[in-house]
Amino acid sequence: MLKNNKTKYDAIIIGAGISGLVCGCYLARSGMKVLIIEQHDKPGGYCTSFKRKGFTFDAAAHCFGGYRKDGITRKVFDNLEIDKKIKIKQYNPSNIIITPDSKVSIWADLNETIENFQTIFPEESDNIKGFFNCLINADHSFFSQLRSWTFKNLLDNFFHNDKLKAILSAPLLGFLGLPPSLMSAFVGARLFTEYILDGGYHPEGGMQALPDALTKIFKEFGGELRLSCLVKKIKIKNDKIAGVFLDDSDLISSKYIISNCDARQTFFKLVGKERLKEKFYHKIKTMTPSMSNFILYLGLDGYFESLPEHGTTYCFLKDYNLYKSYQTIQKGDFENFEGHMLRVLRDTSTLLSIIPAPHKNKRFWDNNKHKITESLVDKIETYTIPNLSKHIIYKDAATPHTLNRYTLNYKGASYGWAGIPSQLAVPDMRKPSFVEGLYLTGHWTTLGVGISGVVYVAHDTAKMILRKERGKFTESL
Repeated sequence: MLKNNKTKYDAIIIGAGISGLVCGCYLARSGMKVLIIEQHDKPGGYCTSFKRKGFTFDAAAHCFGGYRKDGITRKVFDNLEIDKKIKIKQYNPSNIIITPDSKVSIWADLNETIENFQTIFPEESDNIKGFFNCLINADHSFFSQLRSWTFKNLLDNFFHNDKLKAILSAPLLGFLGLPPSLMSAFVGARLFTEYILDGGYHPEGGMQALPDALTKIFKEFGGELRLSCLVKKIKIKNDKIAGVFLDDSDLISSKYIISNCDARQTFFKLVGKERLKEKFYHKIKTMTPSMSNFILYLGLDGYFESLPEHGTTYCFLKDYNLYKSYQTIQKGDFENFEGHMLRVLRDTSTLLSIIPAPHKNKRFWDNNKHKITESLVDKIETYTIPNLSKHIIYKDAATPHTLNRYTLNYKGASYGWAGIPSQLAVPDMRKPSFVEGLYLTGHWTTLGVGISGVVYVAHDTAKMILRKERGKFTESL
């Protein structure tokens, strides 16, 4: 027998990832009665931390960007006064890209970064300056023109040297799992601007401090968070949102539902395939999720001479043919993939290394996890940190299957849908026209990539809802 929950909410947010928390903070601050429901036992999604054997590790996301003075992350976090809850530090250089021929540093000072690239590639000096200045100073109209371009098209428009193009693309392959020839120019340009040129930001105490701070702010505004709680179905009546079911008999009523979870799960399971337009159903069915990751966690015995700079993200690139590297990863051939990203934190006692990885099945990871772990440690020791194995006192890894289990993201996708041109700003993915009161926020909207991207989408989603409710609540965005 159907039971109605006594409390009626103005908005229910499914998923306590960064985008869900930011959106919830704005809606709750406006005076709306907001509930966030999270299936995990802690908020944050990929921005969580965990402890093992006395070490604290960032689970997946290890830094964020867009926190410069006029950056979207800074604007939102300042607006929510998150600095009263946590301390945020930028590591400088934020990134170092290592190849067999060169070592390029990305500094907080743009001119210093440009000079570094110009020293290594003097024949591209003017083009380097033009490229970086274009990314930093271009307005939205410029980026909108890139809708049909790949990142390779953009690079080809500026440069002639293929090694330089590969170096500029290498960190993006590490983040998105896409080579420049497949990656959307818009996505690549935004990610490069927000995470490479303005990256390296990290909250004191680990990434978990960020969602924990947002949770405190959300609750101070009157919001309610339920952890270890799974939404089973979204209730829709007369093509309007009515609430959510936590099981077959418990309905929690709400006027708005904002989904911060996997889009396939949102539409196919929570909404139901039968409610989708045929064209939209087919579109989602054929869309490609982003690559997942294999993440290595190492606990070290402290500082030793070859250990890299604390807090800086190192990207090692052996083969300049990034499309070949992409194909190698897609096959699950980790033995022949010669690249990795790593970051040392916690006063040089923990190391996190990330490589792109296809989903595969559980049996594949059960059979290969140990072998891939040992292979990655060997490659890091060979190419970036000599004598590493002598200092390891804890070792573990997360696979795409692990990421799927903890976040329920389809195939353990790291960035929602793959950032390819045909999957940019897909209609109805943000605000479905066939259900009144349903919104999506986060990576799966095809509008935002990375923490700065999902923060932007969260802010904009809250603005859309509050404008619709104009006069009823305080629109303080």
